[in-house]
Amino acid sequence: MQRVQFGNGNFYHIYNRGVDRRNVFLDSKDFDRFLQSMEVFNTVEPLGGFYIRALLEGGFQKHLTRRPTSSGKLVRVICYCLNPNHFHLILEQLVGGGISEFMKRLGGYTKYVNNKYKRSGALFQGKFKYAYIDSNKYLLHASAYVNLNDRVHQLKHTEFQSSWSEYAGLKRDGFCHIKIVLDQFRDFTEYEEFARDSLEDILERKQLKKELGVLLLE
Repeated sequence: MQRVQFGNGNFYHIYNRGVDRRNVFLDSKDFDRFLQSMEVFNTVEPLGGFYIRALLEGGFQKHLTRRPTSSGKLVRVICYCLNPNHFHLILEQLVGGGISEFMKRLGGYTKYVNNKYKRSGALFQGKFKYAYIDSNKYLLHASAYVNLNDRVHQLKHTEFQSSWSEYAGLKRDGFCHIKIVLDQFRDFTEYEEFARDSLEDILERKQLKKELGVLLLE
Protein backbone atom coordinates (compact mmCIF):
# COMPACT_ATOMS: atom_id res chain seq x y z
CA MET A 1 0.00 0.00 0.00
CA GLN A 2 1.35 3.42 -0.97
CA ARG A 3 2.38 5.60 1.96
CA VAL A 4 0.22 8.71 2.39
CA GLN A 5 2.13 11.97 1.96
CA PHE A 6 0.61 14.67 4.17
CA GLY A 7 1.73 18.22 3.44
CA ASN A 8 3.14 20.62 6.02
CA GLY A 9 0.80 23.52 6.72
CA ASN A 10 -2.18 21.58 5.36
CA PHE A 11 -5.28 20.63 7.33
CA TYR A 12 -6.88 17.20 7.49
CA HIS A 13 -10.01 15.67 8.99
CA ILE A 14 -8.85 12.46 10.67
CA TYR A 15 -11.33 9.86 11.90
CA ASN A 16 -11.76 6.21 12.81
CA ARG A 17 -14.20 3.95 14.62
CA GLY A 18 -14.12 0.79 16.67
CA VAL A 19 -14.06 -2.68 15.15
CA ASP A 20 -17.63 -3.80 14.40
CA ARG A 21 -18.71 -0.33 15.61
CA ARG A 22 -17.95 -1.37 19.18
CA ASN A 23 -17.23 1.25 21.82
CA VAL A 24 -13.61 2.27 22.22
CA PHE A 25 -14.20 4.69 25.12
CA LEU A 26 -16.05 2.95 27.94
CA ASP A 27 -15.67 5.41 30.81
CA SER A 28 -14.40 8.89 31.63
CA LYS A 29 -10.89 7.63 32.35
CA ASP A 30 -10.66 6.24 28.82
CA PHE A 31 -11.55 9.64 27.37
CA ASP A 32 -8.98 11.28 29.64
CA ARG A 33 -6.28 8.80 28.66
CA PHE A 34 -6.76 9.42 24.93
CA LEU A 35 -6.77 13.20 25.40
CA GLN A 36 -3.64 13.08 27.54
CA SER A 37 -1.98 10.98 24.85
CA MET A 38 -2.90 13.62 22.27
CA GLU A 39 -1.04 16.21 24.32
CA VAL A 40 1.93 14.27 25.68
CA PHE A 41 2.78 12.48 22.42
CA ASN A 42 2.58 15.60 20.25
CA THR A 43 6.30 16.26 20.24
CA VAL A 44 9.09 15.91 17.69
CA GLU A 45 11.27 14.42 20.43
CA PRO A 46 11.64 10.62 20.30
CA LEU A 47 9.61 8.90 23.00
CA GLY A 48 11.90 5.96 23.68
CA GLY A 49 10.50 4.02 26.62
CA PHE A 50 8.33 6.92 27.75
CA TYR A 51 5.02 5.29 26.86
CA ILE A 52 5.86 2.04 28.64
CA ARG A 53 7.09 3.98 31.67
CA ALA A 54 3.87 6.01 31.74
CA LEU A 55 1.83 2.81 31.61
CA LEU A 56 3.72 1.36 34.55
CA GLU A 57 3.43 4.57 36.53
CA GLY A 58 -0.31 4.64 35.97
CA GLY A 59 -0.84 7.79 33.96
CA PHE A 60 0.42 10.81 32.07
CA GLN A 61 -0.84 13.58 34.32
CA LYS A 62 2.50 14.54 35.87
CA HIS A 63 4.12 14.62 32.43
CA LEU A 64 1.76 17.35 31.22
CA THR A 65 4.06 19.98 32.70
CA ARG A 66 6.44 19.12 29.86
CA ARG A 67 4.17 20.52 27.18
CA PRO A 68 6.00 20.90 23.87
CA THR A 69 6.26 24.36 22.34
CA SER A 70 4.63 25.07 18.97
CA SER A 71 8.01 24.65 17.27
CA GLY A 72 8.43 21.25 18.90
CA LYS A 73 5.10 19.72 17.91
CA LEU A 74 4.27 17.19 15.23
CA VAL A 75 0.83 18.62 14.53
CA ARG A 76 -1.45 21.42 15.54
CA VAL A 77 -4.80 20.18 16.89
CA ILE A 78 -7.61 22.47 15.70
CA CYS A 79 -10.52 20.58 17.24
CA TYR A 80 -11.67 17.10 18.23
CA CYS A 81 -14.63 15.01 19.31
CA LEU A 82 -14.38 11.63 21.02
CA ASN A 83 -17.61 9.63 20.86
CA PRO A 84 -18.19 6.20 22.41
CA ASN A 85 -17.27 4.22 19.30
CA HIS A 86 -15.34 6.67 17.12
CA PHE A 87 -13.36 9.90 17.03
CA HIS A 88 -12.90 12.97 14.82
CA LEU A 89 -9.82 15.20 14.75
CA ILE A 90 -8.84 18.18 12.63
CA LEU A 91 -5.07 18.41 12.43
CA GLU A 92 -2.54 20.68 10.75
CA GLN A 93 0.76 18.98 9.96
CA LEU A 94 3.75 20.99 11.21
CA VAL A 95 6.69 18.73 10.28
CA GLY A 96 7.28 16.07 7.67
CA GLY A 97 5.57 12.82 8.62
CA GLY A 98 3.96 14.58 11.60
CA ILE A 99 0.42 13.27 11.20
CA SER A 100 1.50 9.69 10.53
CA GLU A 101 3.81 9.69 13.55
CA PHE A 102 1.20 11.35 15.78
CA MET A 103 -1.47 8.81 14.85
CA LYS A 104 1.00 5.96 15.26
CA ARG A 105 1.68 7.13 18.80
CA LEU A 106 -2.03 7.42 19.54
CA GLY A 107 -2.29 3.79 18.46
CA GLY A 108 -0.79 2.93 21.84
CA TYR A 109 -4.27 3.54 23.22
CA THR A 110 -5.16 0.06 21.96
CA LYS A 111 -2.57 -1.44 24.33
CA TYR A 112 -4.05 0.57 27.20
CA VAL A 113 -7.59 -0.68 26.46
CA ASN A 114 -6.48 -4.27 25.96
CA ASN A 115 -4.62 -4.24 29.28
CA LYS A 116 -7.44 -2.54 31.16
CA TYR A 117 -10.28 -4.69 29.84
CA LYS A 118 -8.37 -7.98 29.45
CA ARG A 119 -8.96 -8.15 25.71
CA SER A 120 -6.74 -8.71 22.69
CA GLY A 121 -6.65 -7.82 19.03
CA ALA A 122 -7.43 -4.70 17.04
CA LEU A 123 -9.48 -1.92 18.59
CA PHE A 124 -10.07 0.30 15.54
CA GLN A 125 -11.17 -0.49 11.99
CA GLY A 126 -7.74 -0.57 10.43
CA LYS A 127 -5.66 2.52 9.64
CA PHE A 128 -7.20 5.90 10.36
CA LYS A 129 -9.21 7.59 7.60
CA TYR A 130 -8.66 11.15 6.44
CA ALA A 131 -10.00 13.92 4.23
CA TYR A 132 -7.88 16.78 2.93
CA ILE A 133 -9.32 20.18 3.87
CA ASP A 134 -8.59 22.22 0.76
CA SER A 135 -10.08 25.61 1.64
CA ASN A 136 -10.73 27.94 4.55
CA LYS A 137 -14.49 27.56 4.03
CA TYR A 138 -14.13 23.80 4.33
CA LEU A 139 -12.05 24.25 7.49
CA LEU A 140 -14.72 26.37 9.17
CA HIS A 141 -17.55 23.99 8.32
CA ALA A 142 -15.46 20.96 9.30
CA SER A 143 -14.71 22.58 12.66
CA ALA A 144 -18.44 23.01 13.24
CA TYR A 145 -19.12 19.37 12.36
CA VAL A 146 -16.37 18.09 14.66
CA ASN A 147 -16.99 20.46 17.57
CA LEU A 148 -20.71 19.63 17.60
CA ASN A 149 -20.47 16.01 16.52
CA ASP A 150 -22.11 14.82 19.72
CA ARG A 151 -25.33 16.44 18.47
CA VAL A 152 -25.16 14.42 15.27
CA HIS A 153 -25.45 11.29 17.42
CA GLN A 154 -27.63 12.86 20.16
CA LEU A 155 -25.20 11.92 22.92
CA LYS A 156 -25.52 12.75 26.59
CA HIS A 157 -22.83 15.01 28.05
CA THR A 158 -21.19 12.05 29.82
CA GLU A 159 -20.88 10.06 26.58
CA PHE A 160 -18.37 12.22 24.71
CA GLN A 161 -15.49 14.68 25.00
CA SER A 162 -15.02 17.53 22.53
CA SER A 163 -13.09 20.75 22.06
CA TRP A 164 -16.32 22.78 22.12
CA SER A 165 -15.61 23.76 25.73
CA GLU A 166 -12.28 25.25 24.65
CA TYR A 167 -13.95 27.28 21.92
CA ALA A 168 -16.58 28.47 24.40
CA GLY A 169 -13.88 29.59 26.84
CA LEU A 170 -15.02 27.10 29.48
CA LYS A 171 -11.75 25.17 29.46
CA ARG A 172 -8.66 27.34 29.90
CA ASP A 173 -5.95 24.68 29.86
CA GLY A 174 -6.84 23.07 26.55
CA PHE A 175 -4.34 22.20 23.82
CA CYS A 176 -6.31 23.10 20.68
CA HIS A 177 -5.24 25.94 18.39
CA ILE A 178 -8.64 27.65 18.38
CA LYS A 179 -7.46 31.06 17.17
CA ILE A 180 -7.25 29.99 13.55
CA VAL A 181 -11.03 29.53 13.60
CA LEU A 182 -12.26 31.99 16.23
CA ASP A 183 -10.19 34.91 14.91
CA GLN A 184 -12.42 34.86 11.84
CA PHE A 185 -15.45 35.80 13.94
CA ARG A 186 -16.28 38.80 16.12
CA ASP A 187 -16.62 36.59 19.18
CA PHE A 188 -17.57 33.08 20.24
CA THR A 189 -21.28 33.90 20.02
CA GLU A 190 -20.95 34.60 16.31
CA TYR A 191 -19.00 31.38 15.80
CA GLU A 192 -21.57 29.44 17.81
CA GLU A 193 -24.35 30.72 15.56
CA PHE A 194 -22.32 29.84 12.47
CA ALA A 195 -21.51 26.36 13.82
CA ARG A 196 -25.12 25.54 14.66
CA ASP A 197 -26.34 26.73 11.25
CA SER A 198 -23.56 24.82 9.51
CA LEU A 199 -24.32 21.61 11.37
CA GLU A 200 -28.03 21.91 10.60
CA ASP A 201 -27.23 22.34 6.90
CA ILE A 202 -24.85 19.36 6.94
CA LEU A 203 -27.45 17.13 8.60
CA GLU A 204 -30.17 18.23 6.18
CA ARG A 205 -27.95 17.38 3.22
CA LYS A 206 -27.04 14.01 4.73
CA GLN A 207 -30.72 13.22 5.27
CA LEU A 208 -31.56 14.27 1.71
CA LYS A 209 -28.79 12.05 0.37
CA LYS A 210 -30.13 9.15 2.44
CA GLU A 211 -33.69 9.70 1.20
CA LEU A 212 -32.52 9.94 -2.41
CA GLY A 213 -30.67 6.67 -1.96
CA VAL A 214 -33.85 4.97 -0.74
CA LEU A 215 -35.82 6.36 -3.68
CA LEU A 216 -33.24 5.09 -6.14
CA LEU A 217 -33.48 1.61 -4.64
CA GLU A 218 -37.28 1.49 -4.77
